[in-house]
Amino acid sequence: MIPAQANAEYVCCMEDILQLYHQPYDPLYPMVCFDESSKQLITEKRQPLPMKSGQVFRYDYEYERQGVANLFMCFEPLQSWRHVEVTDRHTKVDFAHSMKMLVERYPNARQIQVVMDNLNTHKPSSLYEAFPPEEARRLLDRLVFHYTPKHGSWLNMAEIELGVLSRQCLDRRIPDKETLINEAAAWEVTRNESKATVNWQFTTDDARIKLRKLYPSYDS
Repeated sequence: MIPAQANAEYVCCMEDILQLYHQPYDPLYPMVCFDESSKQLITEKRQPLPMKSGQVFRYDYEYERQGVANLFMCFEPLQSWRHVEVTDRHTKVDFAHSMKMLVERYPNARQIQVVMDNLNTHKPSSLYEAFPPEEARRLLDRLVFHYTPKHGSWLNMAEIELGVLSRQCLDRRIPDKETLINEAAAWEVTRNESKATVNWQFTTDDARIKLRKLYPSYDS
């Protein structure tokens, strides 16, 4: 949701990310978008009826809830790469391990530019919750966090990828975590191999015209 009135903090975070999105690819400073979602796990009480000519796959209205799994999405649009990590929870420690995975993926990068929203778990301090201080500091020296503004998740391309994952892979009942891991992994491989990406067009100049109501007035 875009604020209805001028908001300097929103504008500052928005322009930071828009500027980052239009920088050329640099393997020493890769840009990765990060987001998370959840999936309700559901088992059937009755076997679904198979598809027939003129009829879709049919579920019974009764089902059993089997808990909720967390999905971490890492997406590097300039290299058409994404990775989905399925976890039991989305704690600070889980977030920290995702950040370590990114650092290990880019061993030659000087710094990894990470775009994400401002959840209370998405903090540098989370790495100190998960690792000894020497390791936490080593990882943080390789990471630069760029936060979307509050209510500005539309600026995170990882959210777009989560939407594609939901439509193409998760729009049905999935019974358990193992099945979810396998389905998400298969989707990930297919989408990476097809070099699918997001062609981001919205620029800072566009924002200053189309979202000018967000910019505070000032005395020249």
